[in-house]
Amino acid sequence: MNVSSGLFRFVQVELPWPLGPPDGRYLVRADAGAEAPPTHVLVFATLGAPERRRLGGRRRQREAAPEPEPAAVATGRATVIDVEAPLGESQAQAWLAAAGEADLEAGLVVLNRALHAFRVITADPHLHPVGRPQALVARIGFGAGEEVAEGRWSSAKELALPGGRQRRARILAPQARLAARLSAREGTLACEELTLRARADVDHGRWREAALQLLVALDAALAELAADPTAAALGERLGELRGQREPVGAAAQAALSGPLSAEHEAAVRFALGRVEAALRARAAAASD
Repeated sequence: MNVSSGLFRFVQVELPWPLGPPDGRYLVRADAGAEAPPTHVLVFATLGAPERRRLGGRRRQREAAPEPEPAAVATGRATVIDVEAPLGESQAQAWLAAAGEADLEAGLVVLNRALHAFRVITADPHLHPVGRPQALVARIGFGAGEEVAEGRWSSAKELALPGGRQRRARILAPQARLAARLSAREGTLACEELTLRARADVDHGRWREAALQLLVALDAALAELAADPTAAALGERLGELRGQREPVGAAAQAALSGPLSAEHEAAVRFALGRVEAALRARAAAASD
Protein backbone atom coordinates (compact mmCIF):
# COMPACT_ATOMS: atom_id res chain seq x y z
CA MET A 1 0.00 0.00 0.00
CA ASN A 2 1.59 3.23 -1.15
CA VAL A 3 1.02 5.69 1.65
CA SER A 4 3.24 8.46 0.37
CA SER A 5 0.64 10.37 -1.61
CA GLY A 6 -3.04 10.54 -2.40
CA LEU A 7 -6.18 9.86 -0.43
CA PHE A 8 -7.78 6.43 -0.15
CA ARG A 9 -11.47 5.61 -0.02
CA PHE A 10 -12.65 3.27 2.68
CA VAL A 11 -15.69 1.49 4.04
CA GLN A 12 -15.82 0.65 7.73
CA VAL A 13 -18.32 -1.43 9.70
CA GLU A 14 -18.56 -2.37 13.35
CA LEU A 15 -20.32 -5.61 14.27
CA PRO A 16 -21.55 -6.79 17.69
CA TRP A 17 -19.07 -9.68 17.76
CA PRO A 18 -15.39 -10.29 16.90
CA LEU A 19 -15.26 -11.12 13.21
CA GLY A 20 -12.88 -14.08 13.52
CA PRO A 21 -9.70 -13.34 11.57
CA PRO A 22 -6.77 -12.21 13.74
CA ASP A 23 -6.42 -8.46 14.06
CA GLY A 24 -4.13 -6.96 11.44
CA ARG A 25 -3.82 -5.77 7.87
CA TYR A 26 -4.38 -8.04 4.88
CA LEU A 27 -3.59 -7.33 1.24
CA VAL A 28 -6.36 -8.29 -1.17
CA ARG A 29 -5.84 -9.05 -4.84
CA ALA A 30 -8.31 -10.03 -7.52
CA ASP A 31 -8.51 -13.68 -8.49
CA ALA A 32 -6.10 -13.03 -11.37
CA GLY A 33 -3.20 -14.27 -9.23
CA ALA A 34 -0.37 -13.20 -6.96
CA GLU A 35 1.21 -11.07 -9.70
CA ALA A 36 -1.87 -8.85 -10.00
CA PRO A 37 -1.75 -5.45 -8.29
CA PRO A 38 -3.60 -5.23 -4.96
CA THR A 39 -7.13 -3.89 -5.01
CA HIS A 40 -7.78 -3.41 -1.29
CA VAL A 41 -6.23 -3.47 2.14
CA LEU A 42 -8.48 -5.08 4.74
CA VAL A 43 -7.96 -4.18 8.39
CA PHE A 44 -9.48 -6.24 11.20
CA ALA A 45 -9.64 -4.90 14.75
CA THR A 46 -11.28 -6.17 17.91
CA LEU A 47 -12.71 -3.45 20.14
CA GLY A 48 -12.24 -5.03 23.51
CA ALA A 49 -14.55 -5.46 26.45
CA PRO A 50 -13.21 -5.68 30.01
CA GLU A 51 -11.60 -9.06 30.59
CA ARG A 52 -13.54 -11.39 32.83
CA ARG A 53 -10.84 -12.50 35.25
CA ARG A 54 -10.70 -16.03 36.56
CA LEU A 55 -11.27 -16.48 40.25
CA GLY A 56 -8.22 -17.86 42.05
CA GLY A 57 -6.54 -18.65 38.73
CA ARG A 58 -9.10 -21.37 37.97
CA ARG A 59 -12.47 -21.32 36.30
CA ARG A 60 -15.08 -21.95 38.99
CA GLN A 61 -18.76 -22.56 38.86
CA ARG A 62 -20.66 -19.66 40.35
CA GLU A 63 -24.25 -19.19 41.34
CA ALA A 64 -26.10 -17.01 38.84
CA ALA A 65 -27.62 -13.80 40.17
CA PRO A 66 -31.43 -13.48 39.86
CA GLU A 67 -31.08 -10.33 37.74
CA PRO A 68 -27.55 -10.39 36.34
CA GLU A 69 -25.94 -7.44 34.61
CA PRO A 70 -25.45 -7.95 30.85
CA ALA A 71 -22.10 -9.56 30.13
CA ALA A 72 -19.51 -7.30 28.58
CA VAL A 73 -18.72 -8.34 25.02
CA ALA A 74 -16.12 -7.44 22.44
CA THR A 75 -17.09 -6.00 19.07
CA GLY A 76 -15.39 -6.31 15.72
CA ARG A 77 -14.40 -3.61 13.26
CA ALA A 78 -13.43 -4.12 9.63
CA THR A 79 -12.05 -1.38 7.39
CA VAL A 80 -11.93 -2.03 3.65
CA ILE A 81 -9.54 0.38 1.94
CA ASP A 82 -9.60 0.81 -1.84
CA VAL A 83 -5.98 1.12 -2.96
CA GLU A 84 -6.42 0.83 -6.73
CA ALA A 85 -6.74 4.53 -7.48
CA PRO A 86 -5.72 7.15 -4.87
CA LEU A 87 -7.63 10.41 -5.19
CA GLY A 88 -6.80 14.08 -4.93
CA GLU A 89 -8.53 16.24 -2.34
CA SER A 90 -11.22 17.60 -4.67
CA GLN A 91 -11.87 14.15 -6.18
CA ALA A 92 -12.20 12.60 -2.74
CA GLN A 93 -14.63 15.26 -1.55
CA ALA A 94 -16.78 14.85 -4.67
CA TRP A 95 -16.80 11.07 -4.25
CA LEU A 96 -17.80 11.25 -0.60
CA ALA A 97 -20.63 13.68 -1.32
CA ALA A 98 -22.21 11.20 -3.72
CA ALA A 99 -21.23 7.95 -1.95
CA GLY A 100 -23.81 5.82 -0.19
CA GLU A 101 -25.21 2.34 0.24
CA ALA A 102 -23.85 1.01 -3.05
CA ASP A 103 -20.29 1.83 -1.95
CA LEU A 104 -20.93 0.20 1.41
CA GLU A 105 -22.27 -2.92 -0.29
CA ALA A 106 -19.15 -3.12 -2.47
CA GLY A 107 -17.02 -3.02 0.66
CA LEU A 108 -19.06 -5.79 2.27
CA VAL A 109 -18.37 -7.99 -0.77
CA VAL A 110 -14.63 -7.69 -0.11
CA LEU A 111 -15.11 -8.30 3.62
CA ASN A 112 -17.27 -11.37 3.06
CA ARG A 113 -14.75 -12.81 0.63
CA ALA A 114 -12.20 -12.68 3.44
CA LEU A 115 -14.60 -14.17 5.99
CA HIS A 116 -15.41 -17.01 3.61
CA ALA A 117 -11.70 -17.74 3.13
CA PHE A 118 -11.16 -17.75 6.89
CA ARG A 119 -14.17 -20.05 7.38
CA VAL A 120 -12.71 -22.56 4.94
CA ILE A 121 -9.12 -22.52 6.20
CA THR A 122 -10.23 -22.85 9.84
CA ALA A 123 -12.98 -25.38 9.02
CA ASP A 124 -15.36 -23.31 11.15
CA PRO A 125 -18.94 -23.99 10.00
CA HIS A 126 -20.31 -21.33 12.37
CA LEU A 127 -18.56 -18.40 10.72
CA HIS A 128 -20.93 -16.71 8.29
CA PRO A 129 -21.05 -13.62 6.06
CA VAL A 130 -22.13 -10.31 7.50
CA GLY A 131 -25.02 -8.32 6.12
CA ARG A 132 -25.90 -4.66 6.17
CA PRO A 133 -28.58 -4.93 8.89
CA GLN A 134 -26.06 -6.47 11.30
CA ALA A 135 -23.74 -3.47 11.35
CA LEU A 136 -23.88 -1.40 14.52
CA VAL A 137 -22.11 1.40 12.65
CA ALA A 138 -21.37 1.84 8.95
CA ARG A 139 -19.02 4.55 7.70
CA ILE A 140 -17.60 5.58 4.36
CA GLY A 141 -14.87 8.15 3.91
CA PHE A 142 -11.32 8.83 2.86
CA GLY A 143 -7.94 9.55 4.34
CA ALA A 144 -4.21 9.14 3.95
CA GLY A 145 -2.85 5.61 3.84
CA GLU A 146 -1.60 5.08 7.39
CA GLU A 147 -4.46 7.18 8.69
CA VAL A 148 -7.22 4.92 7.37
CA ALA A 149 -5.21 1.77 8.14
CA GLU A 150 -5.29 2.79 11.80
CA GLY A 151 -9.03 3.40 11.81
CA ARG A 152 -8.87 7.20 11.40
CA TRP A 153 -9.76 9.41 8.44
CA SER A 154 -9.65 12.87 6.91
CA SER A 155 -13.40 12.95 6.24
CA ALA A 156 -16.19 10.41 6.61
CA LYS A 157 -19.90 10.01 7.14
CA GLU A 158 -22.05 7.45 8.89
CA LEU A 159 -24.84 5.77 6.97
CA ALA A 160 -28.16 5.24 8.71
CA LEU A 161 -29.70 1.82 8.25
CA PRO A 162 -32.21 2.02 5.36
CA GLY A 163 -35.80 1.39 6.18
CA GLY A 164 -38.95 3.02 7.37
CA ARG A 165 -42.32 2.16 8.72
CA GLN A 166 -43.54 -1.28 7.74
CA ARG A 167 -47.11 -2.43 7.53
CA ARG A 168 -48.22 -4.26 10.66
CA ALA A 169 -49.14 -7.36 8.65
CA ARG A 170 -45.61 -7.55 7.25
CA ILE A 171 -44.10 -7.30 10.73
CA LEU A 172 -46.37 -9.96 12.21
CA ALA A 173 -46.14 -12.48 9.36
CA PRO A 174 -42.68 -13.85 10.31
CA GLN A 175 -43.78 -13.97 13.96
CA ALA A 176 -46.85 -16.04 13.06
CA ARG A 177 -44.81 -18.43 10.92
CA LEU A 178 -42.17 -18.82 13.63
CA ALA A 179 -44.91 -19.68 16.12
CA ALA A 180 -46.29 -22.24 13.65
CA ARG A 181 -42.86 -23.83 13.17
CA LEU A 182 -42.03 -24.00 16.86
CA SER A 183 -45.42 -25.48 17.74
CA ALA A 184 -45.04 -28.08 14.95
CA ARG A 185 -48.11 -26.79 13.09
CA GLU A 186 -45.89 -26.14 10.06
CA GLY A 187 -42.94 -28.27 9.05
CA THR A 188 -39.48 -27.11 8.06
CA LEU A 189 -38.17 -28.45 4.76
CA ALA A 190 -34.54 -29.34 4.11
CA CYS A 191 -34.75 -27.55 0.76
CA GLU A 192 -35.41 -24.25 2.54
CA GLU A 193 -31.99 -24.31 4.24
CA LEU A 194 -30.27 -25.66 1.12
CA THR A 195 -31.78 -22.88 -0.97
CA LEU A 196 -30.55 -20.25 1.49
CA ARG A 197 -27.04 -21.65 1.17
CA ALA A 198 -27.25 -21.49 -2.62
CA ARG A 199 -28.48 -17.89 -2.41
CA ALA A 200 -25.52 -16.93 -0.20
CA ASP A 201 -23.13 -18.48 -2.73
CA VAL A 202 -24.71 -16.61 -5.64
CA ASP A 203 -24.77 -13.30 -3.78
CA HIS A 204 -21.07 -13.62 -3.02
CA GLY A 205 -20.03 -14.73 -6.49
CA ARG A 206 -19.19 -18.34 -5.57
CA TRP A 207 -20.72 -19.76 -8.73
CA ARG A 208 -19.21 -23.24 -8.60
CA GLU A 209 -20.43 -23.79 -5.06
CA ALA A 210 -23.79 -22.26 -5.98
CA ALA A 211 -24.33 -24.67 -8.87
CA LEU A 212 -23.48 -27.72 -6.78
CA GLN A 213 -25.58 -26.53 -3.83
CA LEU A 214 -28.54 -25.62 -6.02
CA LEU A 215 -28.65 -29.06 -7.62
CA VAL A 216 -29.15 -30.61 -4.18
CA ALA A 217 -31.63 -27.90 -3.17
CA LEU A 218 -33.65 -28.40 -6.36
CA ASP A 219 -33.84 -32.18 -5.96
CA ALA A 220 -34.89 -31.76 -2.34
CA ALA A 221 -37.53 -29.19 -3.31
CA LEU A 222 -39.00 -31.46 -5.97
CA ALA A 223 -39.30 -34.32 -3.50
CA GLU A 224 -40.46 -32.33 -0.47
CA LEU A 225 -42.91 -29.98 -2.16
CA ALA A 226 -44.58 -32.85 -3.97
CA ALA A 227 -45.27 -34.48 -0.58
CA ASP A 228 -46.19 -31.25 1.21
CA PRO A 229 -49.82 -30.54 2.28
CA THR A 230 -49.72 -27.51 -0.04
CA ALA A 231 -48.76 -29.61 -3.09
CA ALA A 232 -52.17 -29.18 -4.75
CA ALA A 233 -51.61 -25.42 -4.89
CA LEU A 234 -48.08 -25.81 -6.27
CA GLY A 235 -48.74 -28.02 -9.29
CA GLU A 236 -47.68 -25.44 -11.90
CA ARG A 237 -44.60 -24.43 -9.92
CA LEU A 238 -43.53 -28.03 -9.47
CA GLY A 239 -43.72 -28.51 -13.22
CA GLU A 240 -41.58 -25.43 -13.69
CA LEU A 241 -38.99 -26.74 -11.24
CA ARG A 242 -38.81 -30.09 -13.02
CA GLY A 243 -37.95 -28.16 -16.17
CA GLN A 244 -34.96 -26.61 -14.39
CA ARG A 245 -33.40 -29.96 -13.47
CA GLU A 246 -31.48 -30.37 -16.74
CA PRO A 247 -29.86 -26.88 -16.93
CA VAL A 248 -28.98 -26.95 -13.23
CA GLY A 249 -27.51 -30.44 -13.59
CA ALA A 250 -25.39 -29.25 -16.52
CA ALA A 251 -24.14 -26.27 -14.51
CA ALA A 252 -23.28 -28.50 -11.57
CA GLN A 253 -21.41 -30.92 -13.81
CA ALA A 254 -19.44 -28.02 -15.29
CA ALA A 255 -18.67 -26.77 -11.78
CA LEU A 256 -16.77 -29.97 -11.07
CA SER A 257 -14.22 -29.01 -13.72
CA GLY A 258 -13.74 -25.30 -13.20
CA PRO A 259 -15.35 -21.85 -13.41
CA LEU A 260 -18.81 -21.60 -14.90
CA SER A 261 -19.60 -19.95 -18.19
CA ALA A 262 -21.88 -16.93 -18.32
CA GLU A 263 -24.61 -19.22 -19.69
CA HIS A 264 -24.34 -21.59 -16.75
CA GLU A 265 -24.29 -18.70 -14.26
CA ALA A 266 -27.49 -17.35 -15.80
CA ALA A 267 -29.10 -20.79 -15.55
CA VAL A 268 -28.18 -21.05 -11.87
CA ARG A 269 -29.47 -17.56 -11.10
CA PHE A 270 -32.77 -18.18 -12.89
CA ALA A 271 -33.41 -21.61 -11.38
CA LEU A 272 -32.58 -20.36 -7.90
CA GLY A 273 -35.16 -17.61 -8.32
CA ARG A 274 -37.79 -20.18 -9.32
CA VAL A 275 -37.06 -22.38 -6.28
CA GLU A 276 -37.34 -19.32 -4.04
CA ALA A 277 -40.63 -18.38 -5.72
CA ALA A 278 -42.00 -21.89 -5.12
CA LEU A 279 -41.08 -21.68 -1.44
CA ARG A 280 -42.80 -18.30 -1.14
CA ALA A 281 -45.88 -19.80 -2.78
CA ARG A 282 -45.79 -22.66 -0.30
CA ALA A 283 -45.66 -20.18 2.59
CA ALA A 284 -48.62 -18.24 1.15
CA ALA A 285 -50.65 -21.43 0.65
CA ALA A 286 -49.88 -22.59 4.18
CA SER A 287 -51.12 -19.32 5.67
CA ASP A 288 -54.45 -19.37 3.78
